[in-house]
Amino acid sequence: MQRAALFALIGIAMAATPYEQEIAEWRRAREASLKAEGGWLSVAGLFWLDPGNNRIDDIPDSPVFHLENGKVTAEGREVKPDSSDVVKVGRLSLFVIQRADKFGIRLKDPGSEYRRDFRGIDYFPADEHYRMRAKFIAEPRKIPILNILGQTEDSECPGYALFTLNGQERKLYPILEEPGAKSLFFIFRDQTAGKETYGAGRFLDSDLPQDGFVTLDFNKAYNPPCVFTPYATCPLPPKENYLPVRLPVGEKKYGNH
Repeated sequence: MQRAALFALIGIAMAATPYEQEIAEWRRAREASLKAEGGWLSVAGLFWLDPGNNRIDDIPDSPVFHLENGKVTAEGREVKPDSSDVVKVGRLSLFVIQRADKFGIRLKDPGSEYRRDFRGIDYFPADEHYRMRAKFIAEPRKIPILNILGQTEDSECPGYALFTLNGQERKLYPILEEPGAKSLFFIFRDQTAGKETYGAGRFLDSDLPQDGFVTLDFNKAYNPPCVFTPYATCPLPPKENYLPVRLPVGEKKYGNH
């Protein structure tokens, strides 16, 4: 019986199309990134700083973080926000983040309960119909992006992707996450949200436009980190990216989200 089951699995794997294999590999890499020692599942705390000296009571042997004039120092050195600068306390890693005018300390713990209890992600079946070539219309501007903290910040938007889905033209507006970004970042919501997928929406990445086109592969639509840890500060979709259609591909709801 075991041998028969093994042969059945091998047969299924051999029957998979190259595209299905590509999506399967993407999913494996995605879950490996989440489960990595410093991945989103390891984020186990977030502590906002007040001006002056801050010691984090929840962290034994916490260093003092000093916030003054938009600059954070610890252990006699500056710790730059949203960078790889890290302060180590035993197995814990502490990073500075900045959201608008707020500064905080993000705690990563490889022993986090979210990492320990992770049981994988559920997906819709891969469907190549939802991988499409979209015309990219260059129209640089800033668009306001709201985050779950209630803060709104203007983000660089280089234009929009124009594509046809179920016979209707649709638009999606990406943002550039940082100056010189090498990819486009789409935050969108479709009619599966709140039912089959995370209620606030999902994310999608694409390469930068080439010859006026981008590829949108909604099979690679993924959940925001807020789904996996309560200590993320996720951006929410702009109203322009509310799609009045179902996109039954990509990642489904995770846990109770």
